[in-house]
Amino acid sequence: MFVYADHAATTRISPEALAAYTATAEEFYGNPSSLHSAGQRAKEILDDCRARIAKVLNADAREIIFTSGGSEADNQAIRSAAYAGLKKGKRKLISTAIEHHAVLHTLKKLEKEGFEVVLLPVQPNGILDVETARAAIDEDCALVSVMLANNEIGTLQPVEEVAALCKERGVPFHTDAVQAVGHIPVDVRAIGCDYLALSAHKFCGPKGVGVLYARRGAPLSPLIEGGAQERGKRAGTEDLPAIAAMTAALEASVADMGRASAVLKKLQDKLIDGLSRIPHCALNGDRERRLPGNISFCFEGIEGESLLLLLDEKGICASSGSACTSGSLDPSHVLLAIGRVHDVAHGSLRLTLGAENTEADADYMLEAIPEVVSYLRNMSPVWRDLQEGKRQYLL
Repeated sequence: MFVYADHAATTRISPEALAAYTATAEEFYGNPSSLHSAGQRAKEILDDCRARIAKVLNADAREIIFTSGGSEADNQAIRSAAYAGLKKGKRKLISTAIEHHAVLHTLKKLEKEGFEVVLLPVQPNGILDVETARAAIDEDCALVSVMLANNEIGTLQPVEEVAALCKERGVPFHTDAVQAVGHIPVDVRAIGCDYLALSAHKFCGPKGVGVLYARRGAPLSPLIEGGAQERGKRAGTEDLPAIAAMTAALEASVADMGRASAVLKKLQDKLIDGLSRIPHCALNGDRERRLPGNISFCFEGIEGESLLLLLDEKGICASSGSACTSGSLDPSHVLLAIGRVHDVAHGSLRLTLGAENTEADADYMLEAIPEVVSYLRNMSPVWRDLQEGKRQYLL
């Protein structure tokens, strides 16, 4: 049996997106910046996609910048706000300890340039306490960045409340919404954000294309210099087929969101209940305030890499955290931030479901995962020491 349970890493392109890509590539191959008729037809498609995406996000079309994905969008937003703040003498950048590395690495680089970076802690349930943010945000801040949904443990952050605090103090607010868009309702006006990043391949669109929403009036400087595309904010000829496919994928995901969320929540609850019966394990993140279809566990006494390889042999595709750090031997910074110790954090498993997953998939995973965990524990000297009382159980 084959079960794909790694949708937070990437998704299969949808029929709607594939059809839009093919049709656009075949018929509208002109450069949208060209003045001739073929170019102007392509520009019409580009403008239409921009307007349709803006409608989904409740934005203005002029606030939509097409990028290569979420990482580029995050980088551009953070750098733009940071350098704009610097001109006013503001050097403080605030974020959280559980952000995606597209945010954290950008902040680390800015820190080397003289900015002060403050990473707020989260609660053991993986959610930022608004009062912690309130105490940290002041008029010296150039930017606050808090992700909408965590990519590893699925927790939903109080972005509306944090954005309101930022507005009170005149501080720009950015949210990485890569994991959220297409899966939960996202309204930039309701959030109150100045910047928002999304990526098509997280909601059944193609890889290599995304969007930066930048509120009108928010500082925005280009990362990529060159031509005048995207109103001078992002040089490079737009990948029109990919943009059309992203637009189709987003509309299809939003149209099916209610049904898909109900299905995913049911499967999620079943898996959480079933996996919780494994001795000495723990759910990572809040049980309820999380993305539908996200299940993250730590199992004491095993290594996550071994668990993934053995599950793969059984036809189950899963992960131990972010796909962007799958080659790292270090434990997840997200799991450490919610209080998991190193030994426990190494034994993590993330299952992220999609609309095509079935109850039979959940049943199969509930059969295979306990079996593999037991097999690995029986081979582990750490587990033997735990059972013999030479070490204390942590979970």
